[in-house]
Amino acid sequence: MNKIIRNLFIFLLIVFFIIAFSSSYLSLSMDNLAYVLVIGIDKGEDNNLEVSFQFSTTTKSTESGSTEKTPTVMDSVSAPSLSTAINLMDSYMGKELNLSHCKVIIFSEELAQEGISEEIYTLINDTQIRPSANIVVSKCKAKFYMEQTSPELENLISKYYEIFTNSSKYTGFKPNATIGDFFNAIICKTCEPYAILGGISTEKPQNQGNSQIQQNYDVKSNQTPIEGENGSENIGIAAFKDDKLVGELCAIETSTFLALRNQVDRFLVSVPDPNDVKSYIDIYVTPKGNTKVDIDTSTTSPYIKVKAQFDGRIYSMSSNSQYLDPTILNDISETCNKYLEAVFTDYLYKTSKDLKSDINGLGKYALGNFFTTQDFDNYNWTNNYQNAFFEVQIDTSIKSSMLITET
Repeated sequence: MNKIIRNLFIFLLIVFFIIAFSSSYLSLSMDNLAYVLVIGIDKGEDNNLEVSFQFSTTTKSTESGSTEKTPTVMDSVSAPSLSTAINLMDSYMGKELNLSHCKVIIFSEELAQEGISEEIYTLINDTQIRPSANIVVSKCKAKFYMEQTSPELENLISKYYEIFTNSSKYTGFKPNATIGDFFNAIICKTCEPYAILGGISTEKPQNQGNSQIQQNYDVKSNQTPIEGENGSENIGIAAFKDDKLVGELCAIETSTFLALRNQVDRFLVSVPDPNDVKSYIDIYVTPKGNTKVDIDTSTTSPYIKVKAQFDGRIYSMSSNSQYLDPTILNDISETCNKYLEAVFTDYLYKTSKDLKSDINGLGKYALGNFFTTQDFDNYNWTNNYQNAFFEVQIDTSIKSSMLITET
């Protein structure tokens, strides 16, 4: 009798779970969801936003078995707010929008200059948006940037958006800027927000030739001479003060930014050849330990000392190079030190005096100078940063890249 009651109880329990979860299973089926890969936000007419959504469709296979590039679908809607735009697109698509796979959020430069805190708070408040989604500020319309993005080496555009910031580790030309970090910086009292600077590779470098790009890497998105199928490019940083875009950083400035934050494995610089003032030497620079920062906050003009050590390996060679001579290597090391000290100093003063934005988060090094949080708040670091003075010391050890040594 007890066995019959137990089996009946198990049967009823199974039926209950089937009925209880059958509706949720149907509603969460992949066939009923539209997965958003990218959201682009532009300034629209009549104080509205123009919000674009990019969706990925099913992969197509050819008869030979090779896989073609996965097509994407993009739709736009005009609405007074981002949440309203998402709701309207939900209604239009006939499927429930799912933002859990959204890889990138793109803001147009025009909108970013006016402030994007409302959109950032809306996205962060959405439980489906991952804090790891990258944030890009496009020098053109976000919608146009999305239309021109066509990766050459990836069939899955979702894969491209997932890995496109990986090169920041070995080039230093772009940061890995996420919406989670951006939100934290907005509410932070020791730093300011930043984003990846995006653009379309249709313009030639302004007021400089290719040789000058090679020498000082004073180039950013929308200015490179790159030609290829993928029209979009991401080089440089969009710097913010609070939630408003206040300036842009070029490639070498981005490398400096990443070195100060200890977020780059190596980057390339071109320094003057000490034995030939008309030529330059390409050197791969690798940070040796973390950058050290000391800050004196005894006055309202912070005095900031930066010390960094690098290993450098000569990358460019010529038939008459004497890069095995210790004397020449020492001369190149001194030249590299002076060059990097000038680059770091110019960059720091640009963020302080021109942008008035501590995107490096140097304020965290000043916290130890205060007994209480209230003392630090009273110091008003984010405003006093514009009064800062800097001292930079660089120590670089240069080695030759020649694998075969002279005998």
